[in-house]
Amino acid sequence: MKKSVSFLAAAVAALGVLTWASAQNAQAKDKDKDRDRHVETRPAAVFQAAGPNAASIQSAVDQFRAALGGVNNGNVPGPIATGRREINWDGGGNNPATSPGPTPFQVFLTTRGADITTPGSGFVQATPAGLADTFGNQALTGIFQAFSPLRLFAPIGSNVTDVAFFLPGGGNIAAETSAFGVVFSDVDREESTRIKYFDAHGRLLFSTNAPASPGTATFSFMGVRFADARIASVRIITGNEEIEVGRRLKGDIVVMDDFVYGEPQAAQ
Repeated sequence: MKKSVSFLAAAVAALGVLTWASAQNAQAKDKDKDRDRHVETRPAAVFQAAGPNAASIQSAVDQFRAALGGVNNGNVPGPIATGRREINWDGGGNNPATSPGPTPFQVFLTTRGADITTPGSGFVQATPAGLADTFGNQALTGIFQAFSPLRLFAPIGSNVTDVAFFLPGGGNIAAETSAFGVVFSDVDREESTRIKYFDAHGRLLFSTNAPASPGTATFSFMGVRFADARIASVRIITGNEEIEVGRRLKGDIVVMDDFVYGEPQAAQ
């Protein structure tokens, strides 16, 4: 398992790696038009880990949570000065139901300030077995597993997910956050999966790849924290191929579990 380490130190545990990196050294090369809209940023803290089971990334996820203030603000209306929001796709508990949704996916817009869209036709929240049924491929049952039981999240008809931030509580007040991270399931290849961070003007602040782990049904975590709230939106690219309904699997297909992000603050 390959890992890159920059900044001052890295902690290695349970086949996972937590990396602190400077924005300059950890900045991944963009291969699309976003590169031309890059804006320089101050150093960011990068948290990453990968491994064969949930324990492999748990320490990195917990340290990322702690860096955001340690308090999960749940569905409490903003503005709130500190803490974080999380989305785990589990419907308030161990919900095994398969729940397709449209784009824009605004289930968490009012409660947690996340407006989620895709160039595809929509999204699905489902267990691995539910994903297999949704995409007409039973092989998916053994490829993915959930970090927080029981459901995962995936776009349909695309491998791109965009998240724009708003002030929780309603009113469609544009917001910015200081941090955003994602738990991924089954990242097999370096550079197949990445998160891009944008400011309120649509300029690219930072782009970084999720770490890969060999094997099946593995876990990866990638999170980035800035010194202040400047992230207005993110683009998540899951794998180098979309999951095509009823088609043979090809490339590195990846789905998402928990979103963890700093408390959205009203855009200045």
